[in-house]
Amino acid sequence: MTEAPSRELTRPERLDRLSFSRRHLKLITGSGVGWALDAMDVGLISFILTALIAQWDLSSTQGSVIASAGFVGMALGAGVGGALADRIGRRTVFALTLVVYGIATGVSALTPAPGGGISVWTAVIVLAGLRLLVGIGLGAELPVASTLVSEFSPASIRGRIIVLLEAFWAVGWVIAAVIAFLLVPSLDDGWRWAFAIGALPAVYAIVIRRGLPESVRFLESKGRHDEAEQVVRSFEADQGVEPVDSPEAPKVPAPPVWDLFARELAPRTVALWITWFGVNFAYYGAFIWMPTLLVNAGFPMVRSFEFTLIITLAQIPGYIVSAILIEKWGRRATLATFLLGSAVSAVGFGLANSEPMVLITGCLLSFFNLGAWGALYAVTPEIYPTTMRGTGSGAASAFGRLASIIAPIVVPILAAVGDLPLVFIVLAVAFGMACVAAIMLPEWRGRRLEET
Repeated sequence: MTEAPSRELTRPERLDRLSFSRRHLKLITGSGVGWALDAMDVGLISFILTALIAQWDLSSTQGSVIASAGFVGMALGAGVGGALADRIGRRTVFALTLVVYGIATGVSALTPAPGGGISVWTAVIVLAGLRLLVGIGLGAELPVASTLVSEFSPASIRGRIIVLLEAFWAVGWVIAAVIAFLLVPSLDDGWRWAFAIGALPAVYAIVIRRGLPESVRFLESKGRHDEAEQVVRSFEADQGVEPVDSPEAPKVPAPPVWDLFARELAPRTVALWITWFGVNFAYYGAFIWMPTLLVNAGFPMVRSFEFTLIITLAQIPGYIVSAILIEKWGRRATLATFLLGSAVSAVGFGLANSEPMVLITGCLLSFFNLGAWGALYAVTPEIYPTTMRGTGSGAASAFGRLASIIAPIVVPILAAVGDLPLVFIVLAVAFGMACVAAIMLPEWRGRRLEET
């Protein structure tokens, strides 16, 4: 039993003094399931596109419309979802995003195929519209999940916890690769089954998330002190920590979004947005088109899917190493190192001229790239105060999603002009730009989150 301290502690300080517990694990798992679902959906569309290009005889433009539609939705969802999270709560936005995501993904399986009076463009537009709705749900969820988990995590291991949360992305992408490998090439309508399977776990995620707590910092900013106290005591009781009296935090309204560019916040916002833009452009430029690029390079579809699955598995050790280093080296050093490794690996993948080199450089790209994602999600909510944490995280994500819209359109053009070398050299430049910007971010290792 921990003795009560001699002075009053704020409720966030009481959370910071706790060690990692079952309640933290439940919070990570509940949020992580949704994160894995997001990754599974984004991963599935990369494989489904390869099949649809063959089955529907799509042009690169039509394929890009489908790919980019989801990212347009993610840009919209990230901006709106983050702002809503600062106004109506992190947990409430969770539920809304899952409903939108689940319904739209399920309906995507019913998209009419070209033929029987339905033109290719009609089918493309219908699927793109559904992908837009899916993207809105996904885009709103990611920054809100990282914000909620960050606000509950003890300061000494906060970065590590967020990287572990982000590791659920690798789980989802691996599941997508397995589903695609088993279903998409072998069945005429395998892509429909892939979409249908992608919708089913959303029901489970809604159920487990009902038990997630609302952010204590959010509750206090809205003057809901009794609810905040109840949540803090539930975490303390789980570890046998004696509760203490806490002063009532003042009710603080959520400031307007343009305060992200106020004097103190402007430099970190600019650096963060550039980092998000570069990482999104390079990541989605590479991985959304990777199965198709490998097919165009002469690999059979099944072989392409097999390679992509192996490359995807390298994401998991990338997250593990990032989680270890982020509390040893700090956020900036870890993020910049993994981005530099991503840039070098991208060049290597573009120049690979044999199957072993494709696999080795692809795995290195996956390792460094996803380790960078983990560090980026750790640092993003930390650098803003509570009243702007959701807005700041969502705005950075939304700006980054602009790059994810552009990349699927640009990559086929680059591939037509200069094949794989040009594509991945351009992506390496994007990683390099993000690396330079990451060095300009503030370091928040071991520090308490700002409240106002």
